[in-house]
Amino acid sequence: MALRWLIYGAYGYSGKLIAHQAKRRGYHPILAGRNEASLEPVARHLEFEYRSFSLDNIDILKSQLSDVDLVLNCAGPFSKTAAPLIQACIDTKTHYLDITGEIDVFEYAHSKHQAAKDAGIVLCPGVGFDVIPTDCVAARLNAQMPEATRLKLGFDSGSRMSRGTAKTSIERLGRGGAARVNGQIVDVPHAWHSQWIDFGNGKKCAMTIPWGDVSTAYYTTDIANIEVYIPASPRLVKKMRRMNWFRFVFNWKWVQRKLKQKLESQPAGPEEKERKDNPTYVWGEISDDRGNKKELRVKVKNGYSLTAEGAVELAVHTLSQKHTGGFYTPSRLYGAKLLDQFTIQ
Repeated sequence: MALRWLIYGAYGYSGKLIAHQAKRRGYHPILAGRNEASLEPVARHLEFEYRSFSLDNIDILKSQLSDVDLVLNCAGPFSKTAAPLIQACIDTKTHYLDITGEIDVFEYAHSKHQAAKDAGIVLCPGVGFDVIPTDCVAARLNAQMPEATRLKLGFDSGSRMSRGTAKTSIERLGRGGAARVNGQIVDVPHAWHSQWIDFGNGKKCAMTIPWGDVSTAYYTTDIANIEVYIPASPRLVKKMRRMNWFRFVFNWKWVQRKLKQKLESQPAGPEEKERKDNPTYVWGEISDDRGNKKELRVKVKNGYSLTAEGAVELAVHTLSQKHTGGFYTPSRLYGAKLLDQFTIQ
């Protein structure tokens, strides 16, 4: 079948990586975005069709999607772009994927499960590093311990964040962290919990963060208590905990604006060599109420390289396979075997 799909936000850092990956695999998605001046050179270089449109008018948006079968949203912050695109996709019966890591976006997409089911379309946010490898680790651990009540996930990489990821992180600073507690997502302090973890490259002090699996791993595993960790020195843990006393200031618009402006002088994201030199170590631990525990560690490609490859793989998979409509996590859509494509021995 002809793969008729569209990448929205194709001129951003991750969007361009994904578009180039599609080209390497022989696919020709339509490139789209709000800014034609940024979009046209990318499309011309790749020899792809392109369309410039904003997400402000639902009727115009639906008309732009009327002849495509799938939208892959790469335009952050997804807190602003996901809702209009998801609604337009439901109305036009168009599959929706994105590369978000934002908890609220995952929850919003899940709230549209029945509407997507009725429309016969797939809603699968998080088809990149957020959250493919951790979601697949969660699924594999859950298969080993179906009665588990607690899940901890984490990752470690020396790679820098892209500007887009950094801006999204800034938006969350004022709210603190997040965890799944007794089935509910709750806001918790920064560095709420800390512990020493071997992610696969030696033990390191680590702290909890508000990662997307707080939402998605619950829908993958039905485990009611979920935390996500990254390495953080004891000094940084103390600093983050002190910040909890005044974190409300990060909700002020002028503070957010100033922090984001500082990022504009930084590179869009890590270059190819940095990505190749910095794989990601992913860890998971599952436990039950009797004290039984199991761990899993894998080394995978750099997060941004994984995002490019994973997003294209899941877009093609969604278009080429029959799926019941509704909300999916990556491992629910493809199977935990998806992880094997990105594992480094």
